[in-house]
Amino acid sequence: MKHLTKLISTLAIALFSLTATLGAAEASERYGTQKAVYHINYNGGEGDKAYLGALRNVQNHINAVGVDNMEVRIVLHGNGVGLLARALENDSLQTRVVELKGQNVLFNVCNNTLVGRKINPETDLFDVWEQDIVPSGVAEISYLQQQGFTYVKP
Repeated sequence: MKHLTKLISTLAIALFSLTATLGAAEASERYGTQKAVYHINYNGGEGDKAYLGALRNVQNHINAVGVDNMEVRIVLHGNGVGLLARALENDSLQTRVVELKGQNVLFNVCNNTLVGRKINPETDLFDVWEQDIVPSGVAEISYLQQQGFTYVKP
């Protein structure tokens, strides 16, 4: 009886693994390769809920298509730059940013916003490097769309 229970458990795990693998393969076949630009230019709201929701949407998109089949940019300008400012204090935001960057998601920050609001990216924002800064957030979105990126406003 003990062996039968172990066998059933092993078969259940194998079946679950096979189903998960087939589901991922099926999603990959359905969605192919994708390029997406996520546009964030709004406040995060209470508890940074809007920012966390936007980053969750990005992760869900990657999960559906597959990290190897995705090229993702998140363009932040105006109030959206607050996402990386809040990440200095909000551990959940910081963790999500790091996880997404670990999946090759690029965060592009608008230089016009930095200059206009006198934001120092080295001290006022989480994990922003010179190569992350683009001259204009809206121009970057348009440029990326011309390069085949699909526009997403979470």
